[in-house]
Amino acid sequence: MKIGLGIGITGNEGIDDVIRQIQRAEEAGFDSAWLPNIFGLDAITTIAVAGRETSRIELGTFVVPTYLRHPVAMAQQALTAAAATRGRFTLGIGLSHRVVIEGMFGMDYSKPVRHMREYLSVLIPLLEGKQVQFRGEEYRVQAQITVPGVSRPSVVVAALGPQMLKLAGRLADGTATWMGGASYLRNTAIPAIRTAAAESGRPVPRVVAGFPVAVTDYPDRARESAARIFAVYGQLPSYRAVLDVEGAAGPADVAIVGSEAEVEARLRELADAGVTDFNASPFPVDGDSDAVRRTIEFLAAARREGRI
Repeated sequence: MKIGLGIGITGNEGIDDVIRQIQRAEEAGFDSAWLPNIFGLDAITTIAVAGRETSRIELGTFVVPTYLRHPVAMAQQALTAAAATRGRFTLGIGLSHRVVIEGMFGMDYSKPVRHMREYLSVLIPLLEGKQVQFRGEEYRVQAQITVPGVSRPSVVVAALGPQMLKLAGRLADGTATWMGGASYLRNTAIPAIRTAAAESGRPVPRVVAGFPVAVTDYPDRARESAARIFAVYGQLPSYRAVLDVEGAAGPADVAIVGSEAEVEARLRELADAGVTDFNASPFPVDGDSDAVRRTIEFLAAARREGRI
């Protein structure tokens, strides 16, 4: 299982600070760095810049909402980022949430699965440099994008429910999950996406699993901190459904917290379940000023020593 680091999680960092965090992640030996795209920096643009300031680390979005970017625009930007990173870019995309797409942006969110199916049907061929002629209910596209010397970047889809997991397995390279615990991943998400990929004759898909993580001697405080910091994810319907499948009351119940040995055991459980990429989001723990540093150092050592 590869180990990556979530960067710019708070959304409050400036671009120089985010680039420095990515450079430090590369220096520490992490396999990947993942940037969210919420209401701060544009993740793909930031990654393109970071690609010129790094040499090895994989750089991915976790994730870019699709509704705001036409698939032609997304393909053009993704191929540019792939060129800037010299092939180290992974495009993570997702639907976002009804409260955002309809409530904030005033767009139609009534057919999210159809939207993503049509979106991928346009996006993937464009990323492969193909001429696209597509007529669907939402998109009618005749276009081609040409960026010399660039191969198609890997595409992972934020898929939590069964329909989206099947769609990701059939059309994309994998999935990006958040707030899905080990039981949900092992018994629900991974079997669903693997079966869909196999039935479509596609390779075994990537499963990029994101988790809040804290290595600390104060696990109770860590869970209290996680409950506060990540509270919104317990309220959004898609994450709430995943937490319910896991049997979790809230985000604190899926956060990975404890000593180095306890965290390592949880990571081994995820690897055994079939997670291919772990995306760690270290978070501060009330009363433990050392938690974030200790977490990053432990994860870097685990990656460097091949313990997971």
